[in-house]
Amino acid sequence: MDAVKVLVVDDDDNITDLLRTYLTREGFHVDVAADGPAALGKVRQLQPDVVVLDILLPGMDGIEVLRRLRQVSTAYVLMLTAKAEEDDKVVGLAVGADDYVTKPFSPRELTARIRAVLRRGRGRDLEQPAPLVFRRIRIDPARREVWVGSDRVDLTALEFDLLYTLASLPRRVLTREQLIERVWGPDYFGDTRVVDAHIKAIRHKLGDDPGRPRFIQTVRGVGYRFEDDPL
Repeated sequence: MDAVKVLVVDDDDNITDLLRTYLTREGFHVDVAADGPAALGKVRQLQPDVVVLDILLPGMDGIEVLRRLRQVSTAYVLMLTAKAEEDDKVVGLAVGADDYVTKPFSPRELTARIRAVLRRGRGRDLEQPAPLVFRRIRIDPARREVWVGSDRVDLTALEFDLLYTLASLPRRVLTREQLIERVWGPDYFGDTRVVDAHIKAIRHKLGDDPGRPRFIQTVRGVGYRFEDDPL
């Protein structure tokens, strides 16, 4: 099997050198880029499986790189950010990131997240569950498509898996920990608030009012549940 290709995008040589050394030792094929234009060029050239992307980049910030990357690539994108503000993470997830790690971070944790999502992706390819059809929304796992009425909704791979997991158990409350276990996998040990950020991004794409969402209800202090009438 070919080595998984990872592109690390950061203007800090200490971080790119650290990740190149660590990920190469773990069996990945690693390349690096120090700015947005170089990163987009390498995405087109190398077609990486995973992109580790810093938010704060010279010339073109990571959010804009992510927007352009998503036009040409379905790679798993993990954001690196020194910022703790939730809004920055939510914007990144809404644009198409799959996960985030806040600096300072552990290379071991980052590697574990990459391995977990790769295992999840391989298992998903073997499954062909039936579409979930509700009164207002249709979720087709074989085609990886979501339709609200006659409008197709573009979700990232993780967003799709999170929505499908909730919709496959309608009106059942799932905790953040249960969603992490089912969607990210048992090896994930990052911040469980990543679930909240993805839910916010999904609601935005589904056209939901955060105060009165139609599809994903918040159960305060517990987690989330999917609401719609099956056909």
